[in-house]
Amino acid sequence: MEYLSDPWLAAAMLGAGVLAGFINTLAGGGGLLILPLLMLSGMSAALANGTMRVGVLIQSMEAVRQFNKRGTMPFKPLPAILVPCLLGTLVGTLAASYLPESILKPVLLTTLVVVALIMVFKPNQLSPAADELPLQPNDSVAGWLGLFFCGAYGGFVQAGVGFVLIAVLVGQLRYDMLRGNALKLAITGSFTVLALGIFVARDQVAWLPGLLVAAGTLLGVRLGVGFAHRVSPTVLKRILLVMVLAVCLAAAIKG
Repeated sequence: MEYLSDPWLAAAMLGAGVLAGFINTLAGGGGLLILPLLMLSGMSAALANGTMRVGVLIQSMEAVRQFNKRGTMPFKPLPAILVPCLLGTLVGTLAASYLPESILKPVLLTTLVVVALIMVFKPNQLSPAADELPLQPNDSVAGWLGLFFCGAYGGFVQAGVGFVLIAVLVGQLRYDMLRGNALKLAITGSFTVLALGIFVARDQVAWLPGLLVAAGTLLGVRLGVGFAHRVSPTVLKRILLVMVLAVCLAAAIKG
């Protein structure tokens, strides 16, 4: 396939997949590496946006399985949480799928850079009190709207959505960081099923590069879950910021 004609680029996709899976499991933002790298391979913005979802789905499923094995995956609140998320996902995915390339590419690249900067300099991840009970989406208008926005953002661009989800789950619905992180991964996997289905129907998925990235993310998830309680993402975020800006710049120049 033309997108894998350069062995160095194929190796970069696999390596970026490992790093993205690791980062996404600990905090979020791994897609900020994958999306511009796929665009750098020669894919259109829409095709790269759809292709990235293959790895996101596989890493999310594996992460949920790993958290569940450790007894920290709260399945009970998921149905109520998924309703606003999936409604938003439908809106965001349709927008991304049908927007013309001349609009979509600069929007995606600008969004990636803005989210990367916010991710590093304005994390805004609040910590609930130890005895504070989590809220249901129907108990918090801000929480419900926040989840809808998360779904719309995830459907549109995906990259960096983990930080938005954590801000809502922890900051608004008051889950602790560990369970908020586990819920984030389950939510991401759920709305990726819907988003990927739409991109497949629109023939906007390149399967071989998508599966190559997915293989890397699978390894990254397995490495990341074991460190979820101990590793701070601060240094990773700063390294990620430099890599994102460099790859986004290269993709913009190539286009």
